[in-house]
Amino acid sequence: MLTITLLGTAATMPLPDRALSAAFAACGGHGLLLDCGEGTQAAAHKAGVNLMRADAICLTHYHGDHIFGLPGLLQTLGAQGRTRPLALLGPEGLPDIWAAVRALTGPLPYAVRPQVLQPGKALALDAIGTGEGWPAGARLVPFATKHRVKSIGYRLELPRAGKFSPERARALGVPVPQWKLLQKGQTVTVDGRTIQPAEVLGPPRRGLRFVFSGDTAPCQGLMQAAQDADLLVCDATYALPEQEAQAKQWGHSTFGQSAALAAQAGAKRLWLTHYSPMITDPEEYAAEAQSIFPAAECGFDGKCITLQYEEVQP
Repeated sequence: MLTITLLGTAATMPLPDRALSAAFAACGGHGLLLDCGEGTQAAAHKAGVNLMRADAICLTHYHGDHIFGLPGLLQTLGAQGRTRPLALLGPEGLPDIWAAVRALTGPLPYAVRPQVLQPGKALALDAIGTGEGWPAGARLVPFATKHRVKSIGYRLELPRAGKFSPERARALGVPVPQWKLLQKGQTVTVDGRTIQPAEVLGPPRRGLRFVFSGDTAPCQGLMQAAQDADLLVCDATYALPEQEAQAKQWGHSTFGQSAALAAQAGAKRLWLTHYSPMITDPEEYAAEAQSIFPAAECGFDGKCITLQYEEVQP
């Protein structure tokens, strides 16, 4: 299962009840922080999210409302005793951003490993030192978005292996303590014989797919990434259709545009986020999205969902 928590849903400036852009995806004691705007630490504390669990901070772009929470968070993690490395991921321009952030934080008691991501080039989560918290084959896929600067969104894919057959395992003589290794996709050796996972697993089952758009106007990259997503968290900076020209000018989306994209992509759920300060109560405009995509919901700081694997095979 995969738990998604919105930590900040504001654009441009924080409000008393709305921190700047951030979300946390957690699985098996590990997690990914998506963007790190001002107020992320306070929002995480209020939502009960432990940012020490983060294996990586995934930045969509480098506008201030998405990164100004970084220096303080990195220092806090050090003060809390973090020693394991932390990956810092983002699009082109990351080395300059990291140099500036490092100048503000000073020395840290753990390694920060910046890595520039290229759209379409998937990153295996075990490649960033996430340990065993993620399912075998879990990966993060960056995709190109359409903003005023270089920007990317993220698609998190958690595959699910086929159903394990105890009967096959017993017939092959596999000891029970080794069953878990086969379920994780690892081979085992029994009396000199190599047993492959495929020998005890059924066909792969549908996994989980979570998409975080970052700041973007509707675009092909987001449309492709959102295909069949279990949850799409999408830019909804502007509420009304008559604001589409303004949204295009600044590289953002309206409630209706995000809903139309979710519908076309066949997403299961849509959470709207990144509201302009002009939107004091997003629920007042929810119908703008729900009339197009009924499964649309207005995001808010602390909104949380645990996505579960489907039991029925597709």
